[in-house]
Amino acid sequence: MALTPLAAVQAALAAEHAAVYGYGVIGARVSAGRADEARTAYDAHRARRDTLRRTVTDLGGTPVAAEPAYALPFPVPDSAAAIRLAAELEDRVAAVYADLVRAATADLRAEAAGWLREAAVRAVRWRGESVAFPGLAERAAGAADASPSASAAATAL
Repeated sequence: MALTPLAAVQAALAAEHAAVYGYGVIGARVSAGRADEARTAYDAHRARRDTLRRTVTDLGGTPVAAEPAYALPFPVPDSAAAIRLAAELEDRVAAVYADLVRAATADLRAEAAGWLREAAVRAVRWRGESVAFPGLAERAAGAADASPSASAAATAL
């Protein structure tokens, strides 16, 4: 079933809430050499979250609220794990933006494509390598391992 533009924007907003939370953890663990990069990403996700709140309202919806906390996909005891978490967050955000590109039209589609690109670039910076099709679940180990809904997966860390 195809997502409506409103549902896709809500999923993107939920992913941005999770990213903001995750970057709080990353900022506390990342090495001093990458702290500015983490802070810049944190600020970008906060700004995108605020934009998406307005977009949800413009589409006639009530913005989804942030959860009080999010379960991390793995322990983050040190800088190396913080960097892995940052790349994972960006991959998850890219996935919901890919969904939004599919669901949206006109200006919103163009914005979502730009947001997807930004997340993909941040993921490359954190990971040190790129993937062929950022934002697509099939890019990982293959379609058999892909989750059924990138949007659902992105709402939790």
